[in-house]
Amino acid sequence: MTTYRLETAGADLAYDVHGPLPTDGGRPPLVMIGQPMAAGGFGALASHFPERTVITYDPRGIGRSTRKDGRTDHVPELQARDVHAVVEALGAGPVDMFASSGGAVTALALVAAYPNDVITLVAHEPPLMSVLPDARAAERARAGVRDAYEARGRGAGMAAFLMMTSWQGEFTDAYFAQDAPDPQAFGLPAEDDGTRDDPLLSERSWAVADHQPDVGALAAAQTRVVIAVGEESAGTFTARASVCAAALLGQEATVFPSHHGGFLGGDHGYAGQPEAFARRLRDVLDRSQESRFPGRSGQGAGSA
Repeated sequence: MTTYRLETAGADLAYDVHGPLPTDGGRPPLVMIGQPMAAGGFGALASHFPERTVITYDPRGIGRSTRKDGRTDHVPELQARDVHAVVEALGAGPVDMFASSGGAVTALALVAAYPNDVITLVAHEPPLMSVLPDARAAERARAGVRDAYEARGRGAGMAAFLMMTSWQGEFTDAYFAQDAPDPQAFGLPAEDDGTRDDPLLSERSWAVADHQPDVGALAAAQTRVVIAVGEESAGTFTARASVCAAALLGQEATVFPSHHGGFLGGDHGYAGQPEAFARRLRDVLDRSQESRFPGRSGQGAGSA
């Protein structure tokens, strides 16, 4: 792995290149992006693609990527510009892309604005409140997470976030009638450390969930866009958003193993099934490769 630092007008972006450039076998680089997760979260998944050159990066203001624009919010269109700059810096585009959570929203904005950057996009569980039939109620639930965080700190905010993201179905009166969750019931500290800069729990990332996908631009792009959903996520907010986003694009959501973080290894948060997840991702990408170059599907593929 080689780490690079790309200086732009608004941020200095850190990205990692796992493998050779130019790539082996003519396969495009496979870019993996998240939000607010940084590059480190993709270690387990990247390890299952030894035949591909994998690119990971830290979004501006997160991890090793520092901001120079004086802002603290996370806007998909701005982050899409950053990813475009990284793709250009690689000099090996267009790329394949796997994008998770808020990174999937960034990736949809990227394809809409820069349709020549990506060959195949697998957008895994984009948390798009804007596409939900109960969008207003979802926004109210999100505000409750922010309020808990502002009032009682990270433990209370994360407990409220976990309650929200695990809720089954639309956000009804029954959801809002619940008592505030106890952080310790989730193994979280009840103490308040006084910080209020968490991008997940504050308003800093609200623009991610509020993003309105440009359906016309996505349909016009040559990029094959695949909206993916975890099989264990059924009924949750991110799964419902994925199904709705896929419907807007005239498709059904493609089911992947495990949950929202199904690609994560045991060393990073709530572990998923990275080996099975990688097999599914390789299958989706290889089908795109086969459609472009008949007879070359799986060329050079390793085992996952």
